[in-house]
Amino acid sequence: MNKIKNIINQVKFYFKKYGFWATVKKCIKKLITKDPIRDRERENYKEWIRQNEPNEEELENQRNTSFKLTPKISIVVPMYNTKEEFFKDLVDCLKNQTYSNWELCLADGSPKTDENLKKYYESDERIKYKLLEKNEGISGNTNEALKMVTGEYIGLLDHDDALPIFALYEIVKCINENPEVEFIYTDEDKIENSLENRCDPHFKPDFAPDTLAANNYITHFVVMKKELMVDKIGGFRDEYNGAQDFDLVLRASELTKNIVHIPKVLYHWRVHNESTAKVADAKPYAYEAGKRAAQDHITRMGRKGTAEHGNDIPGVYEIEYEVIGNPKVNILIPNKDGIKFLKKCVNSILEKTTYKNYEIDIIENNSEDEETFKYYEELKKNEKIKILKYPEKGFNYSKIINFGVKNVDGEFVMQLNNDTELITKNWLEKFIGYAQREDVGAVGARLYYSDKSIQHAGIAYGICGLAANLMPGVPYGLHGYFGRECLTQNLSAVTGACLFAKRKIYEEVGYMEEELFKVAFNDVDFCLKIREKGYLIVYNPYIELMHYESKTRGYENTPEKQERFDRECNNFKTKWKELLSKPDPYFNINFSRDTALYNIRTDKIKY
Repeated sequence: MNKIKNIINQVKFYFKKYGFWATVKKCIKKLITKDPIRDRERENYKEWIRQNEPNEEELENQRNTSFKLTPKISIVVPMYNTKEEFFKDLVDCLKNQTYSNWELCLADGSPKTDENLKKYYESDERIKYKLLEKNEGISGNTNEALKMVTGEYIGLLDHDDALPIFALYEIVKCINENPEVEFIYTDEDKIENSLENRCDPHFKPDFAPDTLAANNYITHFVVMKKELMVDKIGGFRDEYNGAQDFDLVLRASELTKNIVHIPKVLYHWRVHNESTAKVADAKPYAYEAGKRAAQDHITRMGRKGTAEHGNDIPGVYEIEYEVIGNPKVNILIPNKDGIKFLKKCVNSILEKTTYKNYEIDIIENNSEDEETFKYYEELKKNEKIKILKYPEKGFNYSKIINFGVKNVDGEFVMQLNNDTELITKNWLEKFIGYAQREDVGAVGARLYYSDKSIQHAGIAYGICGLAANLMPGVPYGLHGYFGRECLTQNLSAVTGACLFAKRKIYEEVGYMEEELFKVAFNDVDFCLKIREKGYLIVYNPYIELMHYESKTRGYENTPEKQERFDRECNNFKTKWKELLSKPDPYFNINFSRDTALYNIRTDKIKY
């Protein structure tokens, strides 16, 4: 009955948001779609576990480890009609921890004490149990458990989930390595039926504020200093029940910068018919609460904007910021002939763009066709279009863009390839909304190949020794790893094919690198320089364009072009050698560096 109820809730949620026919299509797709990639990744995860989780000898070494700092970790658990089989696993996983300075604080909102559970919580003096006078809901019950805490750090655990026996050891190891840490979160997976049947690991990015505002990617396992969770934040709030964890971590992130992500699976989220681990949209009320939490976060941050339900994944939110003032945007489009594609690009901008204060600046780069110059004469009649003549011979993308930036006067600049076509009408409003923030350095968009599969959903460095577009080739309408292609994110870089930034950012970082990266990697290098200055890079999937890649410039298909490409690859490896020796903070170390598709590694990882 519960399973049927959850399915009905899913259909209602989707129907309310997308309508009848979209719901029918979604149901049909779920019924007929098989996922061989997911099956393969399940097998890869089994190998990852074998290679990277501690064996008996390593567990014994953990038990014998003497830490300089030995904080008490208080695990708080709100209970309500807890099943004995789940509770036994929960208690056993704590009693078997390789780090022993912990306490378990249980607040039970059930109508009466379950006599079958007594033998578990009375079996260890570190376990505290309290039957509440009434059920206070998940937030209220958790707050009651928080009143029992005596430890310096607090960990959050649901009554039907479990921790691996080395989880608290890793938490305390992190605290010893980062004594100022106030907020720790880890990777997690799901368990089906038994603790041995594990699947769907969620390997997360390091702390990313815009990613968090769009979706509670942090979820489990969360450990915070008591001072932060109780004294500063004040625990959980009833009005966000269903999304109480999301509200908590958002408020915590506003009050501390001492946040550390441990890229290890230290939490097992149990899959059963009542859980959101089983059915993501089983509890529609939770996503309404999540939207309120995201909206309130924006307000507390002093930003004007709205949070709305995002793409077709429940719990994903689109944050859209209001444009402050009426700033001018210069759209820089380098061009050499290729009028067929340039026309499509320019026409799409003129016909669809809803923001008014923009100028298209076509940077003419040594065109030869008479047709091109005739088209330019037509364009000059439009007051929104200017033709800037690049004065040098040859193709040096960085120099061309720098020339354009230095010869325009707008507050914001967009680099745009001439082989793109606009889809999103209010793209400039969405770009400006993020780029106007003082902490944001550049913003990118979601780009598609001509078959509507993904061409660009952000960039990670270190892939294949260099850098690569994320999720290339993921078919339209399907989701990649945890739906990241449709999630607003902080990433290390975005493509120069559609890159939006304040003009002063170019000046601050010394413009694009003209000598080392004439054609390749100049956009990644530019974004990494922005990151060095402390700014965020934002990938906004709600800004969509077609990208008919390299249609006018061509591919690296001549000996000269290949030689230049190889040289720029080596330049990138040399300049960013130290950075490339470490994992991209937004691309988890547990993913293979041989692909940009978030495939799980199967080798022994050196953390």
